[in-house]
Amino acid sequence: MFDRVNANLQAYMDLLSFRQKLVASNLANLDTPGYKTRDIDFQFEFQTRIKDAQPHIVELDLPSKNDGNNVSLDREARLLAENAMRFQLASLLAREEFRKIKSAIQEGK
Repeated sequence: MFDRVNANLQAYMDLLSFRQKLVASNLANLDTPGYKTRDIDFQFEFQTRIKDAQPHIVELDLPSKNDGNNVSLDREARLLAENAMRFQLASLLAREEFRKIKSAIQEGK
C-alpha cells in the first residue's frame, strides 16, 4: 500500500514542480510580444501521470494585449500560490506516511 501512496505522491509532486516551471516561464515572458500563456490540465495530467506519461503542454486562449502577449500577472500569481499550497500538503502527507512506517519499525524492535 505504501508503494502505491508513495508513487502517487511522487507523481503529484513532480507534476506540481513541472507546473511551477511553466508558471515561472509565463511570468518571465510577461512582456514578450506574441508570447502565449502555457499550462496543463492538472487533473487530467495527474491521472495520466499515474500511468507514467509525460504532461501535455497547451497554449491557453486568453485575452491578448496589443502586442499579442496573453500572460496575466494575476492568474500566474494565483497559480504560484495554489501550487505552493498543494506542494506543502503533499509534503505533509508524505512525511506522515514515513512517520507511520518509522513507528511500525520501532514497535517491532
